[in-house]
Amino acid sequence: MSLDKVKAYFKEAGIESKVIELEESSATVELAARALHCEPARIAKTLSFHVDDRVVLVVTAGDAKIDNKKYKEEFGQKAKMLSVDEAEPLIGHAVGGVCPFAVNDGVEVYLDQSMKRFDVVYPAAGSANSAIGLTIPELEIYSKNRKWVDVCKGWDE
Repeated sequence: MSLDKVKAYFKEAGIESKVIELEESSATVELAARALHCEPARIAKTLSFHVDDRVVLVVTAGDAKIDNKKYKEEFGQKAKMLSVDEAEPLIGHAVGGVCPFAVNDGVEVYLDQSMKRFDVVYPAAGSANSAIGLTIPELEIYSKNRKWVDVCKGWDE
């Protein structure tokens, strides 16, 4: 199970107690914000894309949307999201629980600038009813972030 994989990942780091298991669904930004009693923008949503033969995860603030022009400038091609059926086999997590932790080998993680305005954000933790509160420096470390990108719009308007 994906949640167990993420919990084991954080246990190695000594912060497994930070994983939050919820009674209700946190599968969308709105549901997660309601369950965690925070503003939707603080939900760190993990979006999954095909880039040539690679799988790329872009973690963004909950109120951000992919800007196709910026995305193409960064990754050299139009944004093409993974299908629901592709997510779990390619990433290691099913839709609703996709997160940048304990992912399959070869999956690349990028963090979007839209999250830098917060001290703490809440990405999923491998299931549709889990999350973890992390500072931005913690998110950088535990996501194994390749680099910060600026591929979103709508959050700074």
